Amino acid sequence: MRITKVLLSAAALTAGAVGMSSGASADPLTPQAAERFVLGKTFSYTCYEGTVGSGRVLKDGSVAGTIQVRGKGNARYVTLPAGTVQTSSEKICARLKGVAYQPCFELEKTAADAFRGNLAGFNQMWCEFKRGGSGRTRLVERARGAPAGTKTAQIESVH
Repeated sequence: MRITKVLLSAAALTAGAVGMSSGASADPLTPQAAERFVLGKTFSYTCYEGTVGSGRVLKDGSVAGTIQVRGKGNARYVTLPAGTVQTSSEKICARLKGVAYQPCFELEKTAADAFRGNLAGFNQMWCEFKRGGSGRTRLVERARGAPAGTKTAQIESVH
């Protein structure tokens, strides 16, 4: 379960970068720009080793989302407590119980609605994010009357 939490944290954390207005490709994002964009929004993601899902980060730094590790098996709904996502003036990191280190992330905008995030210092460990999502992560948005124009995939089974 620890790897699941790290992957979901990495995926949801880096979701803060998508909404910047510039159309340039591969623009690095500051922690503050990423934080402004991510809060309360849902992003789908695909990671380098096949993990997929969707997730959101809330104002208190908690994370909620789905994850299908390596794209196999059933998608799982995972939540992480307040304070999991931590942003400073210099970096975005995750605080996870039971993990011996604090993973931090580097973000770069790749399109108007997409970005790539990787584990700091490890360019080969990345996730790509696109605005939108699926499953339980969209329930709160629907309950609040969010615009209905967004299509979402359905999750067959959630544990």
